[in-house]
Amino acid sequence: MTRLMVHLSDVTELLFNSFMRLRTGLGRAPQFAYLILAALLALASATVGVADVLPIPALATRVIDQTGTLTPAQTAEIDQKLATFERTKGSQIVVLMVPTTQPEEISGYANRVGNAWKIGRKAEGDGVLLIVAKNDRRVRIEVAKSLEGAIPDLAAKQIIDSAITPNFKAGNFAAGISAASDLIMARIATEGLPGGESSGGGSFGDNSQGRTH
Repeated sequence: MTRLMVHLSDVTELLFNSFMRLRTGLGRAPQFAYLILAALLALASATVGVADVLPIPALATRVIDQTGTLTPAQTAEIDQKLATFERTKGSQIVVLMVPTTQPEEISGYANRVGNAWKIGRKAEGDGVLLIVAKNDRRVRIEVAKSLEGAIPDLAAKQIIDSAITPNFKAGNFAAGISAASDLIMARIATEGLPGGESSGGGSFGDNSQGRTH
Protein backbone atom coordinates (compact mmCIF):
# COMPACT_ATOMS: atom_id res chain seq x y z
CA MET A 1 0.00 0.00 0.00
CA THR A 2 1.36 3.42 -0.93
CA ARG A 3 2.11 5.67 2.03
CA LEU A 4 3.61 9.11 2.62
CA MET A 5 7.24 9.10 3.72
CA VAL A 6 6.62 11.63 6.49
CA HIS A 7 4.59 11.38 9.70
CA LEU A 8 1.38 13.34 9.92
CA SER A 9 2.61 14.87 13.19
CA ASP A 10 5.62 16.28 11.33
CA VAL A 11 3.33 17.82 8.73
CA THR A 12 1.16 19.35 11.46
CA GLU A 13 4.17 20.82 13.24
CA LEU A 14 5.50 22.30 10.01
CA LEU A 15 2.14 23.89 9.20
CA PHE A 16 1.78 25.28 12.71
CA ASN A 17 5.23 26.90 12.63
CA SER A 18 4.49 28.37 9.22
CA PHE A 19 1.18 29.67 10.51
CA MET A 20 2.79 31.42 13.48
CA ARG A 21 5.31 33.14 11.26
CA LEU A 22 2.57 34.13 8.85
CA ARG A 23 0.38 35.46 11.64
CA THR A 24 3.21 37.60 13.01
CA GLY A 25 3.90 39.02 9.58
CA LEU A 26 0.24 39.87 8.90
CA GLY A 27 -0.13 41.87 12.10
CA ARG A 28 -3.69 43.20 12.01
CA ALA A 29 -5.18 40.54 9.73
CA PRO A 30 -5.25 37.38 11.88
CA GLN A 31 -8.48 36.11 10.27
CA PHE A 32 -6.72 35.80 6.94
CA ALA A 33 -3.96 33.76 8.60
CA TYR A 34 -6.52 31.39 10.07
CA LEU A 35 -8.11 30.89 6.66
CA ILE A 36 -4.73 30.03 5.17
CA LEU A 37 -4.02 27.56 7.99
CA ALA A 38 -7.37 25.85 7.47
CA ALA A 39 -6.69 25.54 3.75
CA LEU A 40 -3.22 24.07 4.37
CA LEU A 41 -4.55 21.53 6.88
CA ALA A 42 -7.29 20.46 4.46
CA LEU A 43 -4.72 20.04 1.71
CA ALA A 44 -2.46 17.96 3.96
CA SER A 45 -5.37 15.74 5.00
CA ALA A 46 -6.44 15.21 1.38
CA THR A 47 -2.88 14.38 0.36
CA VAL A 48 -2.57 11.76 3.08
CA GLY A 49 -5.90 10.20 2.04
CA VAL A 50 -4.97 10.00 -1.64
CA ALA A 51 -1.54 8.58 -0.94
CA ASP A 52 -2.91 5.86 1.33
CA VAL A 53 -5.35 4.10 -1.03
CA LEU A 54 -4.52 0.71 -2.46
CA PRO A 55 -2.96 0.91 -5.94
CA ILE A 56 -4.69 -0.84 -8.83
CA PRO A 57 -2.59 -3.71 -10.20
CA ALA A 58 -2.04 -4.24 -13.91
CA LEU A 59 -4.57 -6.50 -15.62
CA ALA A 60 -2.12 -9.22 -16.63
CA THR A 61 -4.38 -12.27 -16.34
CA ARG A 62 -7.96 -13.19 -15.47
CA VAL A 63 -6.98 -14.35 -11.97
CA ILE A 64 -4.76 -12.02 -9.95
CA ASP A 65 -3.85 -13.20 -6.47
CA GLN A 66 -1.86 -10.67 -4.45
CA THR A 67 -2.25 -12.69 -1.26
CA GLY A 68 -0.31 -15.80 -2.26
CA THR A 69 -3.32 -17.95 -1.35
CA LEU A 70 -3.81 -19.81 -4.63
CA THR A 71 -1.24 -22.23 -5.97
CA PRO A 72 0.01 -21.72 -9.54
CA ALA A 73 -1.99 -24.78 -10.59
CA GLN A 74 -5.20 -23.45 -9.02
CA THR A 75 -4.70 -20.04 -10.61
CA ALA A 76 -4.10 -21.58 -14.02
CA GLU A 77 -7.16 -23.84 -13.74
CA ILE A 78 -9.54 -20.99 -12.90
CA ASP A 79 -7.94 -18.71 -15.48
CA GLN A 80 -8.38 -21.35 -18.18
CA LYS A 81 -12.03 -21.79 -17.27
CA LEU A 82 -12.67 -18.04 -17.52
CA ALA A 83 -10.70 -17.78 -20.78
CA THR A 84 -12.75 -20.57 -22.37
CA PHE A 85 -15.98 -18.90 -21.33
CA GLU A 86 -14.78 -15.57 -22.70
CA ARG A 87 -13.91 -17.11 -26.08
CA THR A 88 -17.27 -18.80 -26.44
CA LYS A 89 -19.67 -16.33 -24.82
CA GLY A 90 -17.77 -13.04 -25.08
CA SER A 91 -18.38 -11.85 -21.53
CA GLN A 92 -15.28 -11.33 -19.41
CA ILE A 93 -14.90 -12.34 -15.76
CA VAL A 94 -11.86 -11.33 -13.72
CA VAL A 95 -10.91 -12.39 -10.19
CA LEU A 96 -8.78 -10.19 -7.93
CA MET A 97 -7.57 -11.22 -4.47
CA VAL A 98 -5.97 -8.59 -2.23
CA PRO A 99 -5.04 -8.71 1.45
CA THR A 100 -7.14 -5.63 2.22
CA THR A 101 -8.74 -2.61 0.55
CA GLN A 102 -8.43 -0.46 3.68
CA PRO A 103 -8.75 2.41 4.29
CA GLU A 104 -11.10 2.31 1.30
CA GLU A 105 -14.33 0.32 1.33
CA ILE A 106 -14.34 -2.68 -0.99
CA SER A 107 -17.19 -1.17 -3.04
CA GLY A 108 -15.18 1.94 -3.83
CA TYR A 109 -12.06 -0.02 -4.63
CA ALA A 110 -14.00 -2.42 -6.86
CA ASN A 111 -15.44 0.50 -8.79
CA ARG A 112 -11.98 2.03 -9.28
CA VAL A 113 -10.59 -1.28 -10.49
CA GLY A 114 -13.50 -1.84 -12.87
CA ASN A 115 -13.12 1.61 -14.40
CA ALA A 116 -9.36 1.22 -14.78
CA TRP A 117 -9.46 -2.27 -16.26
CA LYS A 118 -12.57 -1.75 -18.44
CA ILE A 119 -13.52 -5.41 -18.23
CA GLY A 120 -15.84 -6.83 -20.88
CA ARG A 121 -16.83 -5.65 -24.33
CA LYS A 122 -17.43 -1.95 -24.76
CA ALA A 123 -20.50 -2.39 -26.95
CA GLU A 124 -22.07 -4.96 -24.63
CA GLY A 125 -20.93 -3.74 -21.22
CA ASP A 126 -20.68 -7.33 -20.03
CA GLY A 127 -17.82 -7.52 -17.54
CA VAL A 128 -17.86 -9.04 -14.07
CA LEU A 129 -15.29 -8.40 -11.36
CA LEU A 130 -15.00 -10.71 -8.36
CA ILE A 131 -12.91 -9.11 -5.61
CA VAL A 132 -11.78 -10.89 -2.45
CA ALA A 133 -10.27 -8.82 0.38
CA LYS A 134 -8.95 -11.77 2.36
CA ASN A 135 -7.87 -10.14 5.62
CA ASP A 136 -11.00 -7.98 5.67
CA ARG A 137 -13.17 -11.07 5.11
CA ARG A 138 -15.05 -9.16 2.44
CA VAL A 139 -16.10 -10.27 -1.03
CA ARG A 140 -17.75 -8.23 -3.76
CA ILE A 141 -19.20 -9.10 -7.14
CA GLU A 142 -19.15 -6.00 -9.35
CA VAL A 143 -21.34 -6.22 -12.45
CA ALA A 144 -21.34 -3.99 -15.52
CA LYS A 145 -24.51 -2.53 -17.01
CA SER A 146 -25.64 -5.22 -19.45
CA LEU A 147 -25.44 -7.98 -16.85
CA GLU A 148 -27.49 -6.29 -14.13
CA GLY A 149 -30.49 -8.37 -15.15
CA ALA A 150 -28.55 -11.62 -15.10
CA ILE A 151 -26.79 -10.94 -11.80
CA PRO A 152 -28.87 -8.58 -9.66
CA ASP A 153 -27.91 -7.92 -6.06
CA LEU A 154 -29.99 -10.83 -4.76
CA ALA A 155 -28.35 -13.27 -7.17
CA ALA A 156 -24.89 -11.98 -6.27
CA LYS A 157 -25.68 -12.47 -2.58
CA GLN A 158 -26.84 -16.04 -3.26
CA ILE A 159 -23.63 -16.79 -5.15
CA ILE A 160 -21.52 -15.47 -2.30
CA ASP A 161 -23.57 -17.25 0.37
CA SER A 162 -23.74 -20.62 -1.39
CA ALA A 163 -20.40 -20.89 -3.17
CA ILE A 164 -17.90 -18.57 -1.53
CA THR A 165 -18.70 -18.31 2.17
CA PRO A 166 -18.80 -22.04 3.07
CA ASN A 167 -15.67 -22.82 1.04
CA PHE A 168 -13.74 -19.86 2.41
CA LYS A 169 -14.68 -20.80 5.98
CA ALA A 170 -13.26 -24.27 5.30
CA GLY A 171 -10.08 -22.74 3.89
CA ASN A 172 -10.91 -23.82 0.32
CA PHE A 173 -10.40 -20.52 -1.44
CA ALA A 174 -9.80 -21.97 -4.89
CA ALA A 175 -12.94 -24.10 -4.63
CA GLY A 176 -15.01 -21.11 -3.56
CA ILE A 177 -13.78 -18.91 -6.40
CA SER A 178 -14.22 -21.72 -8.93
CA ALA A 179 -17.76 -22.50 -7.75
CA ALA A 180 -18.71 -18.82 -7.78
CA SER A 181 -17.31 -18.49 -11.30
CA ASP A 182 -19.47 -21.42 -12.43
CA LEU A 183 -22.61 -19.79 -11.04
CA ILE A 184 -21.74 -16.42 -12.59
CA MET A 185 -21.11 -18.03 -15.98
CA ALA A 186 -24.38 -19.97 -15.78
CA ARG A 187 -26.33 -16.77 -15.21
CA ILE A 188 -24.56 -14.88 -18.00
CA ALA A 189 -25.23 -17.74 -20.43
CA THR A 190 -28.99 -17.17 -20.10
CA GLU A 191 -28.77 -13.55 -21.26
CA GLY A 192 -28.47 -14.28 -24.98
CA LEU A 193 -25.62 -11.84 -25.54
CA PRO A 194 -23.67 -12.09 -28.80
CA GLY A 195 -20.72 -14.47 -28.72
CA GLY A 196 -17.14 -13.56 -29.46
CA GLU A 197 -14.05 -12.93 -27.40
CA SER A 198 -13.83 -9.74 -25.38
CA SER A 199 -11.41 -7.06 -26.50
CA GLY A 200 -11.89 -4.94 -23.39
CA GLY A 201 -13.40 -1.51 -23.10
CA GLY A 202 -16.48 -2.22 -21.00
CA SER A 203 -17.25 0.39 -18.35
CA PHE A 204 -18.43 -0.04 -14.79
CA GLY A 205 -18.72 3.55 -13.50
CA ASP A 206 -22.13 4.77 -12.35
CA ASN A 207 -23.86 1.99 -14.29
CA SER A 208 -22.35 -0.81 -12.24
CA GLN A 209 -23.92 -2.62 -9.36
CA GLY A 210 -22.52 -5.09 -6.93
CA ARG A 211 -23.03 -7.09 -3.81
CA THR A 212 -20.66 -7.15 -0.85
CA HIS A 213 -20.58 -9.79 1.83
